[in-house]
Amino acid sequence: MPLPLFPSTWMSEAHRLLQQASARFFAERWVPRAAGWRSAGLMERDTWREAGAQGLLCAAMPEAFGGGGGDFGHEAVIVMEAARANLGGFGGSVHSAIVAPYLLHHGSDEQRRRWLPALASGERVGAIAMTEPGTGSDLQAIRTRARRDDGDYVISGQKTFITNGQNADLIVIVCRSGDAPGARGLSLIVAEIDAGTPGLTRRRLDKVGLKAQDTSELFFDELRVPAANLLGASEGLAFGQLMGELPQERLVIACQAVAMMERALDDTIAYARQREAFGQPIWNFQNTRFVLAQAQSDLLAARALLDAAIAAHLQGELDAARAALVKAWCSDLAARLTDACLQLFGGYGYMLETPIAELWADARVTRIYGGTNEIMKELASRSM
Repeated sequence: MPLPLFPSTWMSEAHRLLQQASARFFAERWVPRAAGWRSAGLMERDTWREAGAQGLLCAAMPEAFGGGGGDFGHEAVIVMEAARANLGGFGGSVHSAIVAPYLLHHGSDEQRRRWLPALASGERVGAIAMTEPGTGSDLQAIRTRARRDDGDYVISGQKTFITNGQNADLIVIVCRSGDAPGARGLSLIVAEIDAGTPGLTRRRLDKVGLKAQDTSELFFDELRVPAANLLGASEGLAFGQLMGELPQERLVIACQAVAMMERALDDTIAYARQREAFGQPIWNFQNTRFVLAQAQSDLLAARALLDAAIAAHLQGELDAARAALVKAWCSDLAARLTDACLQLFGGYGYMLETPIAELWADARVTRIYGGTNEIMKELASRSM
């Protein structure tokens, strides 16, 4: 086993109890089903209601809106335990720590009471549709249009790389609602999708990693959404709303990256102690011990940085620049560390039946989604 990590000072007894309960649930109920989800390319719809019943959705939402009444630390615990369990297909982090906060912070009281309890129970699955083909991290270049028609918005356009795209039936759509150029013309509009809703087509994407995650391309063709589903007091507020919520999204990705590293290192140390080459465990080779000692020191540094960022966020002190750097540094490191661990598995490391292969493939996208790491560094440089 690796050396223990330093204690996370932000964790309370309630966080630790949730950590134990979620780890046990994932290990007993979901890990045995994970291979089937990877083959199918998504988790079944009923897993969301199961997660809701276990208190694993919207843990930081107020109890008045059906949530767990916790804080971001509760969300972080769930995100990290899912990553440690190698459950990259669970899009609960987007649903609970990204979509739900947009509704809580920017929705009207009526909107919050209508949507948040359904997200907390798993009755509805949330997604946010930002990225478009050709725009990538440049949100100001969004082209999806929403035009007013009596009491509705009529939305046309295309979104891609949408987490929970197949299962989602509550989608926050970033669209251009007016003629103002750049960021000033963007609004957030929430689409409630039910069986047979016209105007929406979905295409599941085949990815390098996150095989059980139903990442999708969404096509809106005159999708009608009630004008009352606009988030915010008026049109044109989306860019500010997005900028306010993105630091937490990037912190979530850092949580995933660090937990992936923890699982990768645990698995690799165990493998090195039992795998033999030239008549002895590969742990006996100095190179193996040096690689793993370096990985352990890197992980200690990453976890310390992440814990400091979580503590700052819980105090309302995590700014966008530091969140961007934490996300970039942890995800870059996760790619290097999982690659070094995979190398020690030899040919078995390249087989998807070995968890390290999936961790390696899943870690790669953390450098891309939530804003590429190049964009993260550019954003951070503006505050220097």
